Amino acid sequence: MIHKMNLWDSPFQMIKSRYKTIELRLNDQKRKSIRSGDFIQFANSQTNESIIVVVKDVQKFEDFESLYLNYSKESMGYKTNEDANPEDMYQYYSKERISEYGVIAIEISFIDSLSNPLTGC
Repeated sequence: MIHKMNLWDSPFQMIKSRYKTIELRLNDQKRKSIRSGDFIQFANSQTNESIIVVVKDVQKFEDFESLYLNYSKESMGYKTNEDANPEDMYQYYSKERISEYGVIAIEISFIDSLSNPLTGC
């Protein structure tokens, strides 16, 4: 299955450069169907560029605080000199929605073959 998600330029570039390997999302209805082996097409909200990655693993958490305890800050897109603060996610999701749905960590990697999962070629 191929899932489509939008990203701001900075996290898009971090994923494209293979620095960021964990995508953090609310575990809402749209995300509940994501499974290991699925593909995600990320679209850059500013440039419309897109990339396709494969889902290696999906882990569910009650909140971002518990998620942040399980991954390195670099894998989540923080630079080495930055503090990783779960409250940073409040700019994207309200505390109420986090409490209602929970959150997920989507571990991703690039597709090693030359085939395109969108076309099968």
